[in-house]
Amino acid sequence: MSLLRLVGRPMLASMFVAGGLNSLRDPEAVAPVAEPVVQPVTERVEALPDRTEQVVRLSGAVQVAAGVLLGIGRVPRVAALAIAGTLVPTTIAGHRFWEAEDSAEREQQLIHFLKNLSMLGGLLIAADDTAGHPSLWWRGRHTAHDLRRDAHLVRRSVRATAGPAATAGRLRAKLPA
Repeated sequence: MSLLRLVGRPMLASMFVAGGLNSLRDPEAVAPVAEPVVQPVTERVEALPDRTEQVVRLSGAVQVAAGVLLGIGRVPRVAALAIAGTLVPTTIAGHRFWEAEDSAEREQQLIHFLKNLSMLGGLLIAADDTAGHPSLWWRGRHTAHDLRRDAHLVRRSVRATAGPAATAGRLRAKLPA
């Protein structure tokens, strides 16, 4: 693992572990702000809990678990995607700068919105990082290519040897037993 990955992943994950722990410990503090985003989502997704506090706690648990996994480098791509999935609604719920009436408040919310947008970009880069190894898509595509090439070689070999083998078989049949 490169030094940049070794240092960068825990740095990126730290914010989500800390924020997730806060959401787990005190979901009531975040629930009123999350309510406008959580309710429409819970109405459409039956698997989610009905209470906003439970959804906030669930999001916090995902952030903590995925943050730890990203930080220690275990399934980092999946962990980064999981965190990104929680970051989008968190950003939309928590930093609604377009609704702020006070200009100082609007500016602060815009800064936090853009900060979260930047972290989302970092998570997407981490989710795409294969650590120098070919991706599953690349491996699958090249395996299919190799199999087609091997099948073509077998087909050519069969065609090249079928004629002489048939001739040898006919000659052998004519020889006395």
